Amino acid sequence: MITKLTYQEFKRDFEWDRREMFNFAGDVIDHWASEDSNKKAMLWVDDSGRVIERTFNEISIASKKLCNVLQELNIEPKETILLVMGRNIEWWEIFTASLRMGTVISPGTVQLSAKDLEYRINASGATCVVTDQPTTIKFDEIIKNCPTIRAKLVIGGAVEGWTDLSAEVDKASAEFDTADTRSDETAICYFTSGTTGFPKMCLHGHGYGLAHVTTGRYWLDLEPDDIHWNISDTGWAKAAWSSYFGPWNCGATLFVYHSSGFSARDTLHLLEVYPITSLCGAPTIYRMLVLEDLNNYQFKSLRHCVGAGEPLNPEVMEVWHKGTGLVIKDGFGQTETVILCGNFRGIEPKYGSMGMPAPGMDLQIIDHQGTVLDHGEEGDIALRVSPQMPLGLFQEYKDDPDRTAAAFRGDWYVTGDRGFQDAEGYFWFVSRADDVILSSGYRIGPFEVESALIEHPDVAESAVVSSPDHTRGEVVKAFVVLVPGREASDELIDELQSHVRKVTAPYKYPRKIEFVNALPKTVSGKIRRIDLRKQEWESF
Repeated sequence: MITKLTYQEFKRDFEWDRREMFNFAGDVIDHWASEDSNKKAMLWVDDSGRVIERTFNEISIASKKLCNVLQELNIEPKETILLVMGRNIEWWEIFTASLRMGTVISPGTVQLSAKDLEYRINASGATCVVTDQPTTIKFDEIIKNCPTIRAKLVIGGAVEGWTDLSAEVDKASAEFDTADTRSDETAICYFTSGTTGFPKMCLHGHGYGLAHVTTGRYWLDLEPDDIHWNISDTGWAKAAWSSYFGPWNCGATLFVYHSSGFSARDTLHLLEVYPITSLCGAPTIYRMLVLEDLNNYQFKSLRHCVGAGEPLNPEVMEVWHKGTGLVIKDGFGQTETVILCGNFRGIEPKYGSMGMPAPGMDLQIIDHQGTVLDHGEEGDIALRVSPQMPLGLFQEYKDDPDRTAAAFRGDWYVTGDRGFQDAEGYFWFVSRADDVILSSGYRIGPFEVESALIEHPDVAESAVVSSPDHTRGEVVKAFVVLVPGREASDELIDELQSHVRKVTAPYKYPRKIEFVNALPKTVSGKIRRIDLRKQEWESF
């Protein structure tokens, strides 16, 4: 039996593994494969009842074959591969192949619009796209505008003008020498929404995967015999946290449910049927689960639950605890980081708190000058990066030195979230410091929605802010000024919502729209979203 250290013990004794060379495919995937060729890496289930198992050895072999396919298509190390698909097994194989051969993987959700995909390809300079059959239609709309693309691969069968990935893998050799990649060599490019402009490109090095040992071992609390289910889309950094690096660092098995949509009843049923020991989901997931009668279900294997992506309601935690006997352990981190703060083993959770700093992280509350504030004082949640940078922090926002510089304040990386620390060392989230909206775990920039709305001929101006919602935590609300002569109506609300769904990813559309005669502005003409947001939350 493994003796588990308390929070105070592992926090005190923790040291970062600062090795110069690291490749997750070779150093982790192949490690588990060599230890036991039958060690299970994945238990995959879909909503038609298919059940497929994959070992670490099978993931290793498949990724090596994929490397050879990509090389045949003249994809070179350091080039960017845009990976857009759902929870297909190939997602994990392609992700692993990209790490193995030293290319840069850039995951995206299938909800992205054709316009979103065009922006991502051209911004990142991607030379290869890999997607599923339905999504090829979106790519075909815009690919003529993307001159850097040299290879297009599709899963699920042949599509005219695309390389059939499965057919090529079947013919490929399983012999491939894993690239000797430095820990600081770029491996991942995530697109993350900000307050202004289109999404930023957040770059991580190969060492990011190694740094997620804190996420997997200490927050997810995983061991090699665990089966972990992360209910997350593959297009987000949350998948790297909890569907890839975190669990596989620990040798745990991933449970993957490939479905057309979320169902609370199906989720609870799967937790009953399969020996899932650990569950991770956004607070929105738990809010929907507790609406069901939890007394009707028995989770014989489930021992550990965590939540992340947005603040978790204490009321939801209480209902879940009463129905399951388990406490949801909240955690905090970002696309730019690994786990920064959480309710770790040995910490008595305070409902509503983010917990305490993760091992290797000096997290503090600071003021505008970078001075650490006293307990109970609200300020910016910040991570100390001097004299030595903790592992897992992003390298830069690609091609955006101004926004990269703005994320740092003296010796600190500033998260953009505000909070306070109580006398016992627990951190509490207060609000975003900017206008980014966190809805159902999605990060939505107001500029993207406002840009979509302004393309509609009836919209003269708009401002987008967060609005409170019992289920999703917060939703997108748009305040819209119409062009002269156009009348507000429920029909126009429906039309504008449909328009935004078509122009950009559907999850970004404004669930609430209010027509106004004018928007609050500064003397220089900038829209004061803060006034509109305050108005929304104070009236809740």
